[in-house]
Amino acid sequence: MDLTEFRKEYSDRGLSRTELDADPVVQFEKWFQQATELGIYEPNAMTLATVDERGMPFQRTVLLKIFDGEGFVFFTNYSSRKAAQMAANPNVCLLFPWITLERQVIVQGRAEKISSAESLKYFVSRPRESQIGAWVSNQSEVITSRKFLMQKLSEIKEKFAHGEIPLPSFWGGFRVVPETVEFWQGGPARLHDRFLYSRAGEGWEINRLSP
Repeated sequence: MDLTEFRKEYSDRGLSRTELDADPVVQFEKWFQQATELGIYEPNAMTLATVDERGMPFQRTVLLKIFDGEGFVFFTNYSSRKAAQMAANPNVCLLFPWITLERQVIVQGRAEKISSAESLKYFVSRPRESQIGAWVSNQSEVITSRKFLMQKLSEIKEKFAHGEIPLPSFWGGFRVVPETVEFWQGGPARLHDRFLYSRAGEGWEINRLSP
């Protein structure tokens, strides 16, 4: 299929240096709030890129659940493929593709496990079905069929039929501590506005990048 004529001209919304906050997390919060207010579907969905021991890259969509001055937090099974890859090489990249707004945010940094107390705080806030789901899935492992998965679901529901569901020892959060954060705003004639925040001591250096 030839897609050479499949194109869209971006608006002239633009992004100037004077609009940017000195802190990339504060700037991210501004853009995230705008994405939420404009009804972007799952604005906290982000692509997580990791590499395996051969240097082969992997990407998948995960959901951002917490962000603050320390970094960007998501949750997963600690026995999953992505968790194993981050344990071997904690250098990762996050991408927020807010296409409707002609925007992207790209975060490069290091992934580290958060504390059990932090993971528990989030776990107890999840719906009961999601808590059970964390116990059911041996994430990334080969299974014979969906029937096998549903059987295990029934077993876990029966096991935790009464009382609170405990935090699995194999489940919790990762925090991506940013080293660089890029804000990308689409522009006409493919002359996009790109600004890169890079750590500089206790603060951040901001540079405009060529599109």
